Amino acid sequence: MPDDLLLSDPRPGQLLARGVCRHLLSLDFVTVEELVPERGLRVDVMALGPKGEVWIVECKSSRADFMSDGKWRGYLPYCDRYFWAVDEAFPVDLLPGETGLIVADAYDAEILRMAPEEKLAPARRKAMVARFARTAALRAQLARDPGLSLSGR
Repeated sequence: MPDDLLLSDPRPGQLLARGVCRHLLSLDFVTVEELVPERGLRVDVMALGPKGEVWIVECKSSRADFMSDGKWRGYLPYCDRYFWAVDEAFPVDLLPGETGLIVADAYDAEILRMAPEEKLAPARRKAMVARFARTAALRAQLARDPGLSLSGR
Protein backbone atom coordinates (compact mmCIF):
# COMPACT_ATOMS: atom_id res chain seq x y z
CA MET A 1 0.00 0.00 0.00
CA PRO A 2 1.40 3.43 -0.85
CA ASP A 3 2.81 5.17 2.24
CA ASP A 4 0.72 8.28 1.64
CA LEU A 5 -2.47 6.23 2.23
CA LEU A 6 -1.29 5.51 5.76
CA LEU A 7 -0.92 9.11 6.89
CA SER A 8 -2.79 10.12 10.00
CA ASP A 9 -3.37 13.53 8.40
CA PRO A 10 -4.89 12.70 4.99
CA ARG A 11 -4.65 15.12 2.08
CA PRO A 12 -7.82 16.78 0.70
CA GLY A 13 -7.96 14.42 -2.30
CA GLN A 14 -7.76 11.41 0.00
CA LEU A 15 -10.70 12.74 2.02
CA LEU A 16 -12.72 13.16 -1.19
CA ALA A 17 -11.79 9.60 -2.19
CA ARG A 18 -13.05 8.30 1.15
CA GLY A 19 -16.45 9.95 0.66
CA VAL A 20 -16.61 8.67 -2.93
CA CYS A 21 -15.78 5.12 -1.84
CA ARG A 22 -18.46 5.23 0.86
CA HIS A 23 -21.07 6.41 -1.64
CA LEU A 24 -20.09 3.86 -4.27
CA LEU A 25 -20.39 1.08 -1.70
CA SER A 26 -23.98 2.20 -1.12
CA LEU A 27 -24.48 1.56 -4.87
CA ASP A 28 -22.97 -1.95 -4.48
CA PHE A 29 -19.60 -0.98 -6.00
CA VAL A 30 -16.39 -2.03 -4.29
CA THR A 31 -13.36 0.22 -4.62
CA VAL A 32 -9.59 0.31 -4.62
CA GLU A 33 -7.77 3.60 -4.18
CA GLU A 34 -4.52 4.50 -5.93
CA LEU A 35 -4.73 1.67 -8.47
CA VAL A 36 -2.20 1.44 -11.30
CA PRO A 37 -3.94 0.28 -14.51
CA GLU A 38 -0.63 0.37 -16.39
CA ARG A 39 2.86 1.65 -15.71
CA GLY A 40 2.90 5.45 -15.55
CA LEU A 41 -0.79 5.79 -14.64
CA ARG A 42 -2.36 5.84 -11.17
CA VAL A 43 -6.07 6.43 -10.69
CA ASP A 44 -7.46 7.82 -7.46
CA VAL A 45 -10.39 5.38 -7.24
CA MET A 46 -11.29 2.38 -9.33
CA ALA A 47 -14.71 0.90 -8.67
CA LEU A 48 -16.02 -2.52 -9.61
CA GLY A 49 -19.78 -2.90 -9.89
CA PRO A 50 -21.99 -5.92 -9.25
CA LYS A 51 -22.20 -6.70 -12.98
CA GLY A 52 -18.49 -6.22 -13.61
CA GLU A 53 -18.71 -2.51 -14.44
CA VAL A 54 -15.42 -0.65 -14.12
CA TRP A 55 -15.54 3.02 -13.14
CA ILE A 56 -12.65 5.40 -12.55
CA VAL A 57 -12.99 8.45 -10.32
CA GLU A 58 -10.34 11.16 -10.19
CA CYS A 59 -10.52 13.36 -7.08
CA LYS A 60 -9.58 17.00 -7.53
CA SER A 61 -9.25 19.19 -4.46
CA SER A 62 -8.52 22.50 -6.21
CA ARG A 63 -8.38 24.33 -9.51
CA ALA A 64 -4.58 23.97 -9.56
CA ASP A 65 -4.89 20.23 -8.92
CA PHE A 66 -7.19 19.87 -11.94
CA MET A 67 -5.15 22.15 -14.20
CA SER A 68 -1.97 20.16 -13.51
CA ASP A 69 -3.60 16.83 -14.45
CA GLY A 70 -2.60 16.14 -18.03
CA LYS A 71 -2.93 12.36 -17.88
CA TRP A 72 -6.67 11.93 -17.29
CA ARG A 73 -7.54 11.10 -20.90
CA GLY A 74 -5.10 8.21 -20.65
CA TYR A 75 -7.40 6.65 -18.04
CA LEU A 76 -10.42 6.44 -20.36
CA PRO A 77 -9.39 3.15 -22.07
CA TYR A 78 -9.41 1.44 -18.64
CA CYS A 79 -13.01 2.04 -17.60
CA ASP A 80 -16.63 1.92 -18.68
CA ARG A 81 -17.36 5.28 -17.05
CA TYR A 82 -15.06 8.14 -15.98
CA PHE A 83 -15.90 10.64 -13.22
CA TRP A 84 -14.42 13.64 -11.51
CA ALA A 85 -15.00 14.01 -7.78
CA VAL A 86 -14.76 17.51 -6.32
CA ASP A 87 -15.98 19.36 -3.25
CA GLU A 88 -18.91 21.74 -3.34
CA ALA A 89 -16.67 24.81 -3.68
CA PHE A 90 -14.87 23.53 -6.81
CA PRO A 91 -15.51 25.52 -10.04
CA VAL A 92 -17.24 22.68 -11.90
CA ASP A 93 -17.39 24.66 -15.16
CA LEU A 94 -13.70 23.70 -15.58
CA LEU A 95 -14.56 20.00 -15.86
CA PRO A 96 -15.16 18.44 -19.28
CA GLY A 97 -18.88 17.96 -19.94
CA GLU A 98 -18.34 14.52 -21.48
CA THR A 99 -17.32 13.08 -18.10
CA GLY A 100 -19.22 12.25 -14.95
CA LEU A 101 -19.39 14.56 -11.96
CA ILE A 102 -19.47 13.62 -8.29
CA VAL A 103 -19.59 16.13 -5.45
CA ALA A 104 -18.05 14.70 -2.31
CA ASP A 105 -16.72 15.36 1.13
CA ALA A 106 -14.88 13.07 3.53
CA TYR A 107 -18.07 11.28 4.55
CA ASP A 108 -20.27 10.84 1.48
CA ALA A 109 -20.82 11.87 -2.12
CA GLU A 110 -23.50 12.39 -4.72
CA ILE A 111 -23.38 11.73 -8.44
CA LEU A 112 -24.56 14.94 -10.10
CA ARG A 113 -23.85 13.89 -13.68
CA MET A 114 -23.64 10.26 -14.77
CA ALA A 115 -20.68 9.60 -17.01
CA PRO A 116 -21.43 8.31 -20.48
CA GLU A 117 -20.78 4.59 -20.89
CA GLU A 118 -18.00 3.42 -23.16
CA LYS A 119 -17.92 -0.35 -22.63
CA LEU A 120 -14.53 -1.95 -22.24
CA ALA A 121 -13.50 -4.63 -24.68
CA PRO A 122 -13.80 -8.11 -23.06
CA ALA A 123 -10.03 -8.68 -22.91
CA ARG A 124 -9.41 -5.27 -21.31
CA ARG A 125 -12.26 -5.85 -18.82
CA LYS A 126 -10.76 -9.21 -17.82
CA ALA A 127 -7.36 -7.59 -17.35
CA MET A 128 -8.77 -4.72 -15.27
CA VAL A 129 -10.85 -7.00 -13.04
CA ALA A 130 -7.75 -9.17 -12.46
CA ARG A 131 -5.62 -6.09 -11.66
CA PHE A 132 -8.33 -4.86 -9.28
CA ALA A 133 -8.58 -8.25 -7.54
CA ARG A 134 -4.82 -8.72 -7.20
CA THR A 135 -4.33 -5.19 -5.85
CA ALA A 136 -7.14 -5.59 -3.33
CA ALA A 137 -5.93 -9.04 -2.24
CA LEU A 138 -2.33 -7.89 -1.81
CA ARG A 139 -3.42 -4.90 0.27
CA ALA A 140 -5.60 -7.12 2.45
CA GLN A 141 -2.68 -9.52 2.94
CA LEU A 142 -0.31 -6.67 3.86
CA ALA A 143 -2.89 -5.30 6.33
CA ARG A 144 -3.11 -8.72 8.02
CA ASP A 145 0.66 -9.23 8.01
CA PRO A 146 2.39 -5.81 8.10
CA GLY A 147 5.84 -7.38 8.50
CA LEU A 148 5.52 -9.26 5.22
CA SER A 149 8.41 -8.69 2.84
CA LEU A 150 7.68 -8.07 -0.83
CA SER A 151 11.28 -8.58 -1.91
CA GLY A 152 11.58 -10.84 -4.90
CA ARG A 153 8.42 -9.46 -6.49
